[in-house]
Amino acid sequence: MPRGVVAAGHPVTAEAGAELLRAGGNAVDAALAAMFASFVAEPLLTGLGAGGYMLLAPPGEEPVLLDFFVEAPGRGRAPGAPHAPLITVPVDFGDAVQDFHIGAAACGPYGTVAGACAAAGRYARLPLADLVAPAAAHARAGVEVNAQQAYLFEILEPICRATPAAAALYLPAGHAPRVGEVHRDPVLAEALERVAREGAAPFYTGDVAAAVCAHVAERGGLLTADDLAAYEAVPRAPVRVAYRGSTVITNPPPSAGGTLLAHALRMLDGAPSPPGVPALIAAMEAAQAQRTPEFLQRLGSTTHISAMDEDGWACAVTCTNGEGSGEVVPGTGVHLNNMMGEQDLSPYGFFTHPPGRRLPSMMAPTMALDAHGPTLALGSAGSNRIRSAILQVVVGVLDRGLDVQAAIDAPRLHIEDGVTYLEPGVDESGLEDRTLVRFQAPNLFFGGAQAVERAGDELRGGGDFRRGGGVATA
Repeated sequence: MPRGVVAAGHPVTAEAGAELLRAGGNAVDAALAAMFASFVAEPLLTGLGAGGYMLLAPPGEEPVLLDFFVEAPGRGRAPGAPHAPLITVPVDFGDAVQDFHIGAAACGPYGTVAGACAAAGRYARLPLADLVAPAAAHARAGVEVNAQQAYLFEILEPICRATPAAAALYLPAGHAPRVGEVHRDPVLAEALERVAREGAAPFYTGDVAAAVCAHVAERGGLLTADDLAAYEAVPRAPVRVAYRGSTVITNPPPSAGGTLLAHALRMLDGAPSPPGVPALIAAMEAAQAQRTPEFLQRLGSTTHISAMDEDGWACAVTCTNGEGSGEVVPGTGVHLNNMMGEQDLSPYGFFTHPPGRRLPSMMAPTMALDAHGPTLALGSAGSNRIRSAILQVVVGVLDRGLDVQAAIDAPRLHIEDGVTYLEPGVDESGLEDRTLVRFQAPNLFFGGAQAVERAGDELRGGGDFRRGGGVATA
């Protein structure tokens, strides 16, 4: 058996986690090292100004979901106090143009630093300095841009150009980085090393927090010093659902995605195994029907990491920066999220969430457990497609007996508002009366699932080719 395995949204991200496993770390060390490395290898998806969730399963202990997602800002401000408008930026996806909303007013209190430090303090085996070292080295030396990251730089170039600081960081040659070019961020390297030395305090109550809040306030945003000072990573009991003799655990409320996933699995567990395409569609539609407006989200700029080790530890962490606000705070390494500008996070209108409320999310780090502990750890990027991607990988492994890479590679479908979206290879029998959208090739629209599994004495990982995923073993 290998020492452990890490699956992530970029090969550099995965290898950073495996490096910590080789150094004697556990799966949490590996996931945290990979999370830090993703800040430079996947810079438009995540970072110090992002938020997320981590599902942890320590041997002999109850699993816990650590919630460090973004909150609504505005503590200490008078109700109704004026703020800058959101800035609308059109992003061309080729077949469609979508408006995103960025700027200082889009920024909410970030959670990745608080979450990483909380997890490291409670569960990590190695010093925090060791966990940030691979990421800091990559930030200084640079990471070669691959095809998936080049595509993201291309379509999000309007956000990268939104401010001089963002353009200087992401477009140093005056254009979106191309395949083979190198992205560097030495300021991020310094910020990561400061996390190692001082923990989260500078980012929430110290000089970094002060710089962030001053930057936002000067530009008419809502984020305040009170927001950052009050921020905490919150441990929660995961949602549990029985499925095919295993126990599946996932993200609980106030997040939405895990609850919807559990609803679909509960429905499928009462039907014959393996479920056919019509049964999968029925379960997806039943879950979709459970959504209330606060469940809605269409974020796609998300990344996931899964890790397991030989000692029985498992960790799954999903993070997102939205699309980024374009507000890069000089000298801090922080590109702030644009969660307050995500329309589907604010279904009753922008700026309607009270200050301090955690925003809703479809992100759903997930595990399957047997009597001996975790057998599968996974999660996905992909907005509303997160839950359908995870559901189909779980079905592939637990119902169809596929190894985790084959389950990830299998063609996917997704149901949204009465439309069935299909990748090539999905069996269309029984779908004659449905509205179908057939993709010509596998597409990142269908998510980016990264997963690891324990099969007997073997640890295996699967990376999603749709989003440039990679697997590294130790």
